[in-house]
Formats: sequence, structure tokens, C-alpha cells
Amino acid sequence: MDVNVRQSPPADAAPPLHYPFGDALPATGRTLEVAPGVRWVRMALPFALDHVNLWLLRDRDPASGREGWAIVDCGIASDATREAWEQVFAHELDGLPVLRVIVTHMHPDHIGLAHWLTERWACRLWISATDFHVARIASRSTSGFGGDGAAAFFAAHGLTDPESVARVRARADYYAGLVPQVPPQFRRLMDGQRIAIGRHEWRCIAGHGHAPEHISLHGQAPGVLISGDMVLPRISTNVSVYDTEPEADPLPLYLASLERLRALPASTLVLPSHGRPFVGLHARIDALRAHHEARLAETMAACRARPTHARALLPVLFKRPLDLHQTTFAMGEAIAHLHALWSAGRLVRTLGDDGVYRFAAA
Repeated sequence: MDVNVRQSPPADAAPPLHYPFGDALPATGRTLEVAPGVRWVRMALPFALDHVNLWLLRDRDPASGREGWAIVDCGIASDATREAWEQVFAHELDGLPVLRVIVTHMHPDHIGLAHWLTERWACRLWISATDFHVARIASRSTSGFGGDGAAAFFAAHGLTDPESVARVRARADYYAGLVPQVPPQFRRLMDGQRIAIGRHEWRCIAGHGHAPEHISLHGQAPGVLISGDMVLPRISTNVSVYDTEPEADPLPLYLASLERLRALPASTLVLPSHGRPFVGLHARIDALRAHHEARLAETMAACRARPTHARALLPVLFKRPLDLHQTTFAMGEAIAHLHALWSAGRLVRTLGDDGVYRFAAA
């Protein structure tokens, strides 16, 4: 599972990004070096967003002096992903061990195999405390990704047709199916923390709005940002409201997080979780801000015309048909845009006799 809905700015708004490696992609079970000591791994996903990028960083244990690798992000828990990792271990590690597993955030395509990897290599998981604990809870419950709570929440925002309600309710074990276990112990990553990985120092940059406490990694010496899902080159990062925090206002948090990344050099090589590595961070931040400003304007216009619920906004915000997987995340994102305007005092929310929230211009 990935919670990013494929949604791109119009072609004439596409930022002038530079892709240093062109169309080259690492084959399954292989790697592609993108900077000294930094290798790109690409794993398949069984969704419309059909891949996730993972990273290997050359590492060294400061206590023992043992040479090895750090893995950044893991892929979902599946036999195919385990098989692909085994090929990487056999052919791409130069005979060296994995010394630690770093996870940017708690979504399944990032943390799914963390338990298996840390057991396979007898090493520690490094992650933010918030995302560690949310992942632990989610792997044992429905926690916003399906089941009765999610079905009731989406119904309160207009997704009331019986088939959709039943299908969302049936996804009760969705997260747990992709993240069956989370390691019982971890090392905490925090905003501003500097960690030595091999010969380089990397700074943790916390981001919010997409995940509870997403950690991107900036290596000044290699000139690289492992951006996770915070900045993607061609699709917009999903920013959603879930049933576990039904009045959340994540979009301003996400936009503020983007602005913090703008402080990095324009020449930074961005290593995203989806799409190809690129240069053009500032242009991409501008495009993402413009994208959300346009969606907020469309949301405001719809609510001025008539009181509107999130389900009615889907054809306004998403210009193509959506399957159920995409619809659930599109619903979360539509609610996030409504909540941003509601929290800013530009919309008022009312609960109708039918149990559905509608938003109208204040």
C-alpha cells in the first residue's frame, strides 16, 4: 500500500526538473549508484503506484569498526519483496552486512519488512518515536486504513453508497496484512538530529501532514536529500484526514514542512520514494504549493456554490476514475482541503439530518 494518489499538476505547470540518471532504473534485486556510497533499490508494489524506491548507504559501526550498509526504507511485507532483498544481499552488498534499518515513516511500503530485515541481520530499527508507536498500533488494529471506524468516518463525509461502505469495512486487516509485525525495539530519530552513517553526517528533518513524524535525511557532503514521501517529482504527496483524528488539519502542516526543505541548496539531489531522482527541489516545492492552492480554490468555489461534502468533491479534485484503494485516500485528501479552509474560518461545517458533514462558505 502507498497512500499517495496519482495526481500531477497540468503539463504547462510542470517544474523544470533535471533527472541526472535519465530513464535508468535499477532492475529488481539490483542497485544503481546515485552518489558515492549511496545506492538506489527499486521494489514493486501491487497497486496503481507500482513501485517504491529504497536506499542503501555505506555504513560503519563506530563501536566495532565493522563495515557494512544501512538500509533506508523496506518495502511491503510480501514474498516477492523478501525475494528481491535476498538478491540484493547476494549480489549488491560487496559481501558486507546490514548494520541498521532506517525508516522514514510508518506507511506499509516503508516499514512493512522492517521486522524481517532487523531479524535477518540482527540489527536495530531507526525511526521517529511517533511513527514507531503508530505503526505498532496500526499493525494490531484497523487504525484509519479500513474497518468499521473508517467506513463510518467516510460515510459521515458523504461516501454512503452501500457497496463502498461494505468494501471499506471489509479492509479491517489492511494495514496488518502489509505490516504484520513491527520490531519491538527502536532507536529514535528526531528533528535536527545529526547521525553519522559511514563517512558522512546526515541531518534528520521532520515533516508533518503526510505521516505523523516523517523523517527525511539530508547529507550535506554527498549533496543528497532522501526525501521519502515529502517531495515527489511527478505526483502530489497524499495529505489525508483519518478516522482516528477526525478533526485533523494536516495540509498547513505539510505546506510548512515543505518550506523548511526550501532552505536546502538548489543543487541538492533529491532521492524520492516514488519516481526518479531529480535536481530542482525549489521548483518542485513551488509547484506543490501551487497545486494545493489551486485545489483549495476549487474546494472553496464548490462550497460557495452549495454546501458540499467530501465525496462530492472527488470529481472536482481528481480528474480521473478512482478504484476503491484510491478513493479512500482521495476522500482523506478532500477532507484535508475542507478542513484547511474550515480551520482558517473560510468555511463553516454543519451536520445534516442524514448524518453527513457539509461545508459552506462562511
